[in-house]
Amino acid sequence: MTSTESLAPVTAKDAPLLRVEGLRTEFRSKKGGVKAVNDVSFDIYPGDVLGIVGESGSGKSVTARSIMRMLRPPGEVVAGSVRFGGEDLLTLPEREMRRRRGSKVALVFQDPQSALNPVMKVGDQIVEAMTVHGVGKQAARERAIDLLEQVGIPDVQTKIDHYPHQFSGGMRQRVVIAIALANDPALLIADEPTTALDVTIQAQILRLLARLRTELGIAIAIITHDMGVVAELCTDVVVMYGGRTVEKGTVEQVFEQPRHPYTAALLAAMPRIDDDRTGRSLPAIPGAPPDPAAPPPGCPFAPRCRFTEEACEQEPPALLQIGGTGQAAACFVAQRAAGGLDLSAPVPDEPAAPPAAAPPAAEAVLEVRDLRVDVGSRRRGLFHREPPVYAVDSVSLSVHPGRTLGLVGESGCGKSTLSRSIVGINKVAGGSILVDGADVSAMGEEDLTRVRSSVQYLFQDPYASLNPRRTIRQSLGEALAFRGIGGRAREEAARDLMAQVGLRAEHLDRYPHAFSGGQRQRIGIARALARRPRTLILDEPVSALDMSIQAQIINLLEKLQHELGLGYLFIAHDLSVVRHLSDTVAVMYLGRIVEHGEAAEVYGNPQHPYTAALLSSSPVPSVSARSRERIILPGDLPSPANPPTGCRFRTRCPIGPLAHPDRTICKEVDPQLTLTATGQRAACHFAGELAPQA
Repeated sequence: MTSTESLAPVTAKDAPLLRVEGLRTEFRSKKGGVKAVNDVSFDIYPGDVLGIVGESGSGKSVTARSIMRMLRPPGEVVAGSVRFGGEDLLTLPEREMRRRRGSKVALVFQDPQSALNPVMKVGDQIVEAMTVHGVGKQAARERAIDLLEQVGIPDVQTKIDHYPHQFSGGMRQRVVIAIALANDPALLIADEPTTALDVTIQAQILRLLARLRTELGIAIAIITHDMGVVAELCTDVVVMYGGRTVEKGTVEQVFEQPRHPYTAALLAAMPRIDDDRTGRSLPAIPGAPPDPAAPPPGCPFAPRCRFTEEACEQEPPALLQIGGTGQAAACFVAQRAAGGLDLSAPVPDEPAAPPAAAPPAAEAVLEVRDLRVDVGSRRRGLFHREPPVYAVDSVSLSVHPGRTLGLVGESGCGKSTLSRSIVGINKVAGGSILVDGADVSAMGEEDLTRVRSSVQYLFQDPYASLNPRRTIRQSLGEALAFRGIGGRAREEAARDLMAQVGLRAEHLDRYPHAFSGGQRQRIGIARALARRPRTLILDEPVSALDMSIQAQIINLLEKLQHELGLGYLFIAHDLSVVRHLSDTVAVMYLGRIVEHGEAAEVYGNPQHPYTAALLSSSPVPSVSARSRERIILPGDLPSPANPPTGCRFRTRCPIGPLAHPDRTICKEVDPQLTLTATGQRAACHFAGELAPQA
């Protein structure tokens, strides 16, 4: 369950397994070609793990599909070569290329749910991947069983005949990896394989990939936007921006001394669980990535770069060696600077740090007391009595003005169910909800009016939460109308809201589709502020955003909180973001709060083993973090319909009965939240025994 072994020892370099040279991919349109990938080159060697990183739209996934020749029209590779084992994959007849897919190079997609056929058993899907390459059905079935065991699927003899919907997200991803491994490929390309997964399941998948690389000797190319994943898993890294390679080298070279301003900016913009910048603004990258249909004439990063010179705006720089052997960067200024750019210098126009958070006010603006939410069937009568299913079971929390309560835990632990109950979406089965001191648990019309006036909800997906047929002016106007603002005052208020979230007044007449993800989230914040709330419930508000845009939104939320005195309930599975924003943190597991306290104490000295496991599973964007202890939790979250007896965490706990069979108290007695010596409260019979290595 714990491990300190290095994930990515550097291997000797022989001939490259895959060599990509001068790759150019365009999407044809009536207005001309859109260069999604523009002159990309890199090598992947046997046994190595290459990380391909960059923001959305940088060309990462298009590069992977170009290598596999899986582009959809009007996409087309117009130049370059992709050599695998000496032959150019781009020149092979389609029939020959189909033989190479899966048997030589395999692709793991980001969303396992959409990659699997929902009406086929998972075993049949693995078998199909082999029979199309000439393997007999019986041999393929036996191989499928071995593969599922290899990727860590429990009870394979039963699970092989299950359908995808019967698996958790992490298990579905393991099945997709098993399909990719079915024909013993030499290269595995994984496109964002852990993005949609919790940190605990992500740690399992990363450990699986590292083990497959060690035991099977396969090379891996992993596409991701998470620099922490690259630092902990990869041997080499390629940084892409605007369809181009802007830097490449070994992970040690690029992370310890980045040569391109974009690489350094990405690393600086990432919140970290070991962050000492809490309470200070993140150095966000200004602006947004370039439009592939209208790229800048020079360096694609020039409009956002603080080192831009006249030459940068005239022509794109070539990718040339800078620093150690194998490290290269496409930057005129870096190539000219003998000692390299001083990328650690403060950003000149970095926003000033907000003042320290105020101590908690005597009265909370939002409070829940012993809240219970039943998500079971409503069909209960005299002859049909189903037991309740408590997704939220006796939870107590409070949010104070000017402070942030971070709520963390795996998917399915009850975080979103709790937040939706607060605003009346889910019915409350027990306990109470207090808004500005008034009990609104009944959620009658008067209660809902109070909730809507004081509490606003910001959703994870800003596009889905905005009406695509309404302009921004109409969406904001509707929210302002609830406050009784009309006529000219409404127009002025809408303009003020746009300015407050960093958008221009001329954006008011645009529709949601005309904005980037970060801009849409700013609009969502503006709409929430239109009601002048005292509390914002932020449900994964930055999880769908790139690192650079994420930093901008985090800075904006901090600024608004200190200007308006807002209380935040910040829900996320990214512990790094929660660490940066939160004053206090509550850790939730299977409907219960298992640890609660000041953020510095919870992160610095976790008392519950689940908290320690979450922290140790979170990737850190530092090469030195490879040697830190990792606590890999087995299995998945149990169902709230059938929670374990005693401690709900005992079936996965690294210090419970799994490791110490004599600890029967964990099976028999449900631990309560109790004050610990470090100041926080934890629900564990052996609180403080397990803590992640620093």
